[in-house]
Amino acid sequence: MSGKARIGVIGAGLMGHGIAQVFAVAGHDVTITDTFEAARKVALERVTKNLVDMNLDTAAVKRITVCDDLATTVKSADVVIEAALENLELKQKLFVDIEAAAPAHAILASNTSVMPITQIMSHLKDKSRALGTHWWNPPFLVPLVEVVRTIDTSDATVRTIIDMLTAAGKTAVEVKKDVPGFVGNRLQHALWREAISIVEQGICDAEMVDMVVKASFGRRLPVLGPLENADMVGTDLALAIHQQVLPYIDSTPGPSPYLEKLVKEGKLGFKSGEGLMKWSPEAQAALRKKMIDHLMEMEAKDIAARKAK
Repeated sequence: MSGKARIGVIGAGLMGHGIAQVFAVAGHDVTITDTFEAARKVALERVTKNLVDMNLDTAAVKRITVCDDLATTVKSADVVIEAALENLELKQKLFVDIEAAAPAHAILASNTSVMPITQIMSHLKDKSRALGTHWWNPPFLVPLVEVVRTIDTSDATVRTIIDMLTAAGKTAVEVKKDVPGFVGNRLQHALWREAISIVEQGICDAEMVDMVVKASFGRRLPVLGPLENADMVGTDLALAIHQQVLPYIDSTPGPSPYLEKLVKEGKLGFKSGEGLMKWSPEAQAALRKKMIDHLMEMEAKDIAARKAK
């Protein structure tokens, strides 16, 4: 598959409209739908606002067509990306419907963040064209897309999607084994588990945990990954540190009892105004803005770098 492709996106919410935006900006024709009429109505408006905020040409919106139903969305698609709710039975049913309505050559991809792709695609007749594409929120600002193969996914399918995503400016990586959480979320939640444990043990409070991360190794992460860092200091030193500290790192196989207690008490973070920390509406808005401003600044630099090549 080369040049312009036809992309079908199932789900026009938080992730779906952003995925549609990425492909439209890259020059592809996109169809998108959602079971919720409200999401369909505002999809193009949301994409337009994103493009304006990013100082990109809003003409890309003209390449996106909002459809009323799934069959119309996928009937001419070369690639279909599902961005529905994280519900296994829902996703399985969607892909049965997608396979029945999409062309036989269409690549079928699920944007799940943790669910094994093999389970999602288990009812398909042709599993060789199915895989996972785990985008990160917001998908038009975070470069990574994890391309997750199953034992049935063909090499050609993986290569086609990686090439297409790379051409669209994404950092596409192949996850060779279909495991829950893939790579990024396994790493992220390993850190979260220890961060929550530190608070639970009274070593320091939640605000200080985040301050430590942001003011130390977090500063280096955009240019120095954990394994690069291990090689930089030496694997012998990494081993020596592990021998000393790993026995004391939380290895609870299930969720933290402290986290379960917070949820039971209705302390759901931004949703309720308190979780591991307290959040006023003003504090929530300020943090969201700070994050988006940071991501937009990084994306602008990436776009400039690509244009300079």
